[in-house]
Amino acid sequence: MKATIQKYVLDFKQPAGTSRGILKTKNTWFLILDNGEKKGIGEINMFQGLSIDDRPGFEEKLQWTCDHISMPPAVIMQELKEWPSILFGYEMALRSLQSSDAFTLFPSLFTEGKDSISINGLVWMGDQEFMMRQLEEKLKAGFNCIKMKIGAIDFEAEMSLLKLIRSRFRESEVTIRVDANGAFSPQNAMHKLQEISKYRVHSIEQPIKQGQWQEMAALCEQTPVDIALDEELIGLFNREEKLKCLDTIQPQYIILKPALVGGFQSTREWIDLAVQRNTGWWITSALESNVGLNAIAQFTYTLGAQMPQGLGTGSLYTNNIEAPLE
Repeated sequence: MKATIQKYVLDFKQPAGTSRGILKTKNTWFLILDNGEKKGIGEINMFQGLSIDDRPGFEEKLQWTCDHISMPPAVIMQELKEWPSILFGYEMALRSLQSSDAFTLFPSLFTEGKDSISINGLVWMGDQEFMMRQLEEKLKAGFNCIKMKIGAIDFEAEMSLLKLIRSRFRESEVTIRVDANGAFSPQNAMHKLQEISKYRVHSIEQPIKQGQWQEMAALCEQTPVDIALDEELIGLFNREEKLKCLDTIQPQYIILKPALVGGFQSTREWIDLAVQRNTGWWITSALESNVGLNAIAQFTYTLGAQMPQGLGTGSLYTNNIEAPLE
């Protein structure tokens, strides 16, 4: 079997604002496997500035994967354990190669177009007018669960936006999720959570930066708004580390990005541990191209997920890859 890597630069239709800055392009890598009879493709979505893989040695590990592609999968997966984006790309490519169709990784009613997954509509950070315009578009498109990125503009302006949504739509009509991407400090987080709770928000992702387990645990214990861990899960490779995180912080939810937590197997392990602790979960993409998004959506369907998932990122790019995903 042969393996090759192709780098690809995705161009955003409009600059995407996050608390880590404004994104105009997004690098991704495709792992292509060829056994002489057919090909498989996987996406190595190393999210620069966020992924644990954004460190020296990444390019070398890509080359190692290609050079050792004929080794048993278990050996390769063990070697890639601490490189979650590469591990996920490898898992995806292998499954693609083994499938009857390169883009049908998890055959189901979903891949047959007979069933669907509920997703949230994503509202990017920006000035109030820009965020309101996005919000109107999402509601007009029929979304009843909205995810708003907060932490980039004035907090009061963000609260007035939440107030405006709630003045027009009841909680039963529109579910609001907010994502702070760690923008609050441990000192002001509880005050801000109390303000946010006035607008009957479903949950807040990562109110404070990851790595502050005791502070996050205190917030989760007292919060008026359910807290979901996101970035907190990055870099935890072993079952013991995952257990310690969940048992220390005791979050209401965890949010799983397969490219950041190490692929299908690792995501399943997180879910199993969360369910044992009555912790809720949902899955989101990490700005993959349609190649990765297609795989994540098919995988998510097989898990029987009930609440809206964070998979609405396929329309962000001008030059996305064609994939059988709607």
